[in-house]
Amino acid sequence: MHTGTYACLAQNTYLNTRSMKTISLTVYYPPEGSPSCSVLPAMNYSSLNLTCSWPGGLPSPSLRWTRDLLTQGWLMPGDEGAWPEKYVSVLQSGSQTSNNTLFTCLGSHPAVNASSQCTARAWSPFGDPLCSAYATSDNQYLLLSCSLKGGSPSAVVWWEGPKGEGRGQELVTSNMVVLHSNSTQNRKAYSCYAKHPLDTLTRTCSLTLEAPVLLTQRSMVSVFEGSDVQLTCILQANYPPADQIVWLNNRRQEVIQEVQEALATRKYVLRRAAAWANLTVLQTDGKTDSGQYWCSANNAVGGTEIPVTLLVKRYPLPPNVTLARLVYSSQQRRQVELEWQIDGVGEGGEGGGLTGFILERRISTALGRKGVVKDVTTTAPADPEEPEKRSSFSPWQQVAVLGAVERGYTIANMTPTDTYQIRITAVNHRTLGHPSPPETPADPPFNAYPAVIGAAIGGMLIAAIATILLFMYIIRNRNNNPRLHDLLFGM
Repeated sequence: MHTGTYACLAQNTYLNTRSMKTISLTVYYPPEGSPSCSVLPAMNYSSLNLTCSWPGGLPSPSLRWTRDLLTQGWLMPGDEGAWPEKYVSVLQSGSQTSNNTLFTCLGSHPAVNASSQCTARAWSPFGDPLCSAYATSDNQYLLLSCSLKGGSPSAVVWWEGPKGEGRGQELVTSNMVVLHSNSTQNRKAYSCYAKHPLDTLTRTCSLTLEAPVLLTQRSMVSVFEGSDVQLTCILQANYPPADQIVWLNNRRQEVIQEVQEALATRKYVLRRAAAWANLTVLQTDGKTDSGQYWCSANNAVGGTEIPVTLLVKRYPLPPNVTLARLVYSSQQRRQVELEWQIDGVGEGGEGGGLTGFILERRISTALGRKGVVKDVTTTAPADPEEPEKRSSFSPWQQVAVLGAVERGYTIANMTPTDTYQIRITAVNHRTLGHPSPPETPADPPFNAYPAVIGAAIGGMLIAAIATILLFMYIIRNRNNNPRLHDLLFGM
């Protein structure tokens, strides 16, 4: 506000003359704050553009870089590299500049006794660019992302596809390419390049778009029936990431965990994570569960599936069994005692053996009562008899399930007036052996010897008592019957 031209005027009234002298006043004032430094890329990211600015002040401040620079362009005369400008820019070769170099810009002004400064550091980011691929929720588009964070100045990144996609579209720090999703992108390679002024070589990362690749620990799984078995499916790392892994059963029906959990009796248990999914088949059955199961996955460039074959094996036949003893325990026919024995070893081999016995009975409807047998359960293969003979018996009724070490049993609650047939079947887990031939319990043998002995002893006792009583009578009445007394005792 005080800068300007001041005039001094003098007047002589006697001589009627005037004189004037002008003085120009310039007020110096410094710019606000301190200089501002920055490092920018230049010449296609091969050089550094060091800029230093300090706007304001009168006159303009003098700026200079203190480090020995490989300067290029716009050099202006001045003492020790100082330029009387508010803004100065210097080009520095990037390849000849060490990483993490610190540059200092000094600013001075006539109105300020001390100089001001600012610094700028040039450093290269660490590592290589990071590539990744994503798909939209409906798999309609593919998003290829590439980034290289850090560094001063920031690096520039760009994509290059197999047909030149993305070339010339350099962006700072990160870049993204949007592609339409279709199977033609399968096995196409895309590369991302990153360039920094301090680097002599271009950094790069690449990815190949491919449909999911699935693996399994075992493509053929065998298990004995009645056991639970787990089928595995593993998703290899690929781009773009796949949707969740889907399991199809041996009827090519999708296994949905929520549906299985709602069932009263579940057949499958599905466990999954981002890169794997395991299907467990519960209580396997040879007739319904054997076959090929399929593991499948899809992403934005295609889908794939792999088969896993499940073979549910039957346990080998157990040894044959025959009844060695089958008899009523008494003449009342309320209980039947039976014993059995093992014949041979069965089919043997893997899984061979004996796990128990099934004891069954049936009633003759022709000889016994005509009533219907309640709670009848057929548990063994049909008996290969003639139809007319089979029709005269009720169906087989399970009496007991016995352990493998048992060799005898007593059946209670028998109806004395009914005629029964009894058989026993060896069991190896779920495999039933051949039933023993049906047999009817025998009555207990009649034993007359105890009765005869008892009768003889009883007769002897009666005779002895009768003789003693007779003698006592004769003795007491000898006067009445002297002849009889004399005949027996001779007196």
